Amino acid sequence: MTSTVDAPTLAERLGDSANPTPTLIDVRTPVEFEAGHIPGAVNVPLDQLHGSLDQLCSVLDDHHDVVLVCRSGQRAGQAQEALHRAGLGTSRVLSGGIVDWEATGGDLNRGRQAWELERQVRLAAGSLVVTGIAASTVAPRAKWLSAFVGGGLVFAAVSNTCAMGMALAKMPWNRRGARATGSALDQLTAKR
Repeated sequence: MTSTVDAPTLAERLGDSANPTPTLIDVRTPVEFEAGHIPGAVNVPLDQLHGSLDQLCSVLDDHHDVVLVCRSGQRAGQAQEALHRAGLGTSRVLSGGIVDWEATGGDLNRGRQAWELERQVRLAAGSLVVTGIAASTVAPRAKWLSAFVGGGLVFAAVSNTCAMGMALAKMPWNRRGARATGSALDQLTAKR
């Protein structure tokens, strides 16, 4: 079960000097993080988080207030599940993600703008479907490309995963500005 925190509550917690500041872990791609992130957040992309679970759990403990952030809450929920399976029982997902954070007036540190991963997935999937349909006028078997992409999208919805998104996250244009996960872990250790 996903434990969440909404944007207004998180903003209140971040502004409360009487209590420790929550540790914000943004699991979006480095390019998405650079385009706009909550001040003080540390970037540990979801595809790198899985390989760093032991290190993350050694830095974070159950007494640490951890909030996971992504665009909409989807990837942060996957990160929460992975952290929970690795032994970190207390973390929360920013419900509605950066979208709700910004809509409620939350501050963002902005850098070079880029397409969000979900938008890239829509472009890639749509392009493959159109290509399959257009190519099927010449080579009838090309229609199976469109069927394969459609089936993949159905599977992504049912399983709450996205293989195309994970593949796109590893593309060079999404790695621009990426730091080694060790530096993110160093930042988290320094925050303790």
